Amino acid sequence: MPFNLPGTLVPLYALFNPRLLLPSLTIADIRQLDFAALRKAGYRAVVFDKDNCLTIPHHDKLVPELKDAWRECGETFGPGNVLIVSNSAGTAEDPSLLQAESVTHHLRVPVLRHRSPKPSYSSADAVRAYFSSLSAPVAPHELVVVGDRIFTDVVLAKRIGQSESVFERIASRLWLPTRGKVVEKGGEDADERRVPLAIWTTGVWQRESMAMRYLETRLVGTVEKWIDGAADERRALEAKFMKPKVAEKTEGSAEYNKSKTPWLSAWLPWRRA
Repeated sequence: MPFNLPGTLVPLYALFNPRLLLPSLTIADIRQLDFAALRKAGYRAVVFDKDNCLTIPHHDKLVPELKDAWRECGETFGPGNVLIVSNSAGTAEDPSLLQAESVTHHLRVPVLRHRSPKPSYSSADAVRAYFSSLSAPVAPHELVVVGDRIFTDVVLAKRIGQSESVFERIASRLWLPTRGKVVEKGGEDADERRVPLAIWTTGVWQRESMAMRYLETRLVGTVEKWIDGAADERRALEAKFMKPKVAEKTEGSAEYNKSKTPWLSAWLPWRRA
């Protein structure tokens, strides 16, 4: 995996804005998402990460266990309104775009072409540009962003909803007046500027970057405990948009190595609060 400077700088940004690290809700995998409820609530499109969210890392085929959920997602949101934003396919690491074409072939959805890795502001700009170019444009607050990494996917969701102006972003961090606040849909300032719904998938289909995942998990738990009401906000959204928990494989099962791993839930004691 190439060095990701925007992702590396996230902890520094989080010192000034800890909410940057907080997902709107947390799920094991996309089988827990109630896509119909999301659509009914006004969300019109979904952005997905690829590796360890939909596919095994460095593979382009959908994980078989997600087949039904993936079909439900496509039927709910329609062609063009489901987009893959990867830090491999469609990036500078895929100069010929062969991997992007392979992912589109296997998953039957477009892959975003972007130059800078998530969660860079330029990648957020590219997502906004894609959805604004549709025949029925989709606004940032009508998006759902789903991924397995806090420092890339969740932060990307927050940045998609932020101002495109560098000066306004700086002013918001310094608590100076701006033309609009950046808050999440359903939050305290719900009728002001809103950001996409950020959904964090905590399981993995194949172990990868486990030390960093552990760090992200601990940081999210710490921030959620520190910010009053954050856990209640998450639980309210989970009650609204989650299906019952999917059954987890055990280590003795034949498909254990390519399925969700139950040991990760032991790292999330704050989720039981």
